Amino acid sequence: MVEKPTLLIVDDEKTTREGLRAALDERYDVYIAEDAKAAMGLLESENFDALLTDFRLPNEDGMKLIARAKSLPKPPVCILMTAYGSEEIAVEAMKRGADDYIAKGRLQIDELEMRIARALKRQNLESENVQLRKQLDSKFGLENIVGESPVMREIFDIVQQVAPTRATVLVTGESGTGKELIAKAVHQLSPRAKLPFVTVHCAALSPTLLESELFGHERGAFTGAHERRIGRFEQAQGGTLFLDEIGEIDAATQVKLLRFLGERTFERVGSNKTLTADVRLVAATNKHLAEMVKAGTFREDLFFRLRVVEIELPPLRERSGDIPLLAQNFLREFAKENNKAISDFTVDALEAMMNFSWPGNVRELRTAIEHAVVLSRGERITLRDLPASVRHGVAATEVKLLSGKDLTVKDAEKQLVIRALKETDGNRTRAAQKIGMSRRTFHRKLHEYHLEGF
Repeated sequence: MVEKPTLLIVDDEKTTREGLRAALDERYDVYIAEDAKAAMGLLESENFDALLTDFRLPNEDGMKLIARAKSLPKPPVCILMTAYGSEEIAVEAMKRGADDYIAKGRLQIDELEMRIARALKRQNLESENVQLRKQLDSKFGLENIVGESPVMREIFDIVQQVAPTRATVLVTGESGTGKELIAKAVHQLSPRAKLPFVTVHCAALSPTLLESELFGHERGAFTGAHERRIGRFEQAQGGTLFLDEIGEIDAATQVKLLRFLGERTFERVGSNKTLTADVRLVAATNKHLAEMVKAGTFREDLFFRLRVVEIELPPLRERSGDIPLLAQNFLREFAKENNKAISDFTVDALEAMMNFSWPGNVRELRTAIEHAVVLSRGERITLRDLPASVRHGVAATEVKLLSGKDLTVKDAEKQLVIRALKETDGNRTRAAQKIGMSRRTFHRKLHEYHLEGF
């Protein structure tokens, strides 16, 4: 059974405090006090999640009580009530540490419950943010890989298990999910760690150049081959060769690669001499190789040779709980790089990042944090500092796909919501998941764009 949040109500009018206790007792574990002295006695003996206090109290006003409550080791959320509502009182209350302010003359229980819940949520986010900064002082993940979600912990376990072996590893996942970092972690945790880690980006080279890059060539092997070239397999001797975008290699290179995986032998282009290399192979792709096998564009036997162990990296939208931790990690990096004293995010900025779908995954998040650090004027990253697409919850790539004409962010977002509803036959939960919004945010967008009856 989940424990109710604890709430202390302070009011010198018995009917008011008893009435509030009765109204809020279902959702909160409610305590009451008639003055500041009694309230402080309770605050010092119990840990309260929230304090709801009247402004006018005997001997000491509610703002002073809030100031004292906020000085406690574990301060509660503080909301000030008063029948003497004015801008001056509201401003002063916030200066003293109040989290919110409400006029008793317009007090509605539903609104009060909403205000308390919202303040508690904001405090929890800020508390989590503090914990994340502390956690970053400890080692997370493997080397430069950051994550605490269950799926990432499972991936870390697999990496630690496979690293000491000689097994070939296939790393799959969308672009920007960190496949090369996983390949480096496999190498760094292996007995080969002190030997070379060599990377080849297969999509960046034509078939002829890729073959030469991998296996090397002899002088005169083709036009422009003026001297012998040592290939990446020989450069990686004793270490690890990482083949990124393996799905882009042509049929001839696939045959040669298959032979190496079977026999650990190869020939340089233009040579009949067979060479041997003790190299561990790690490959990565954002393509579905199994579908390419069915289509006849990728060899099935090579696919199975590469996929001795497969590590599938989830997109960032499926491990959104890691976003604050990743963001803090990137914030430290770019704040130091740009000589800025920025150490935190506002709650609004964190909420925007948590609600965004991140189609570019961790790479896009990293770029967004760099953007925010460069534009930030204070000690915290605010909502204003983030890229417009993140602020408004619409991926820039999605906006371009929606229409050939110029769209406002709101127009584009509305079209995204409508398209998601159509593609999921009106299922709001699935539609929200499809565009990376929380269900609550999605319902708010339906109301905002008058789509409730869709």
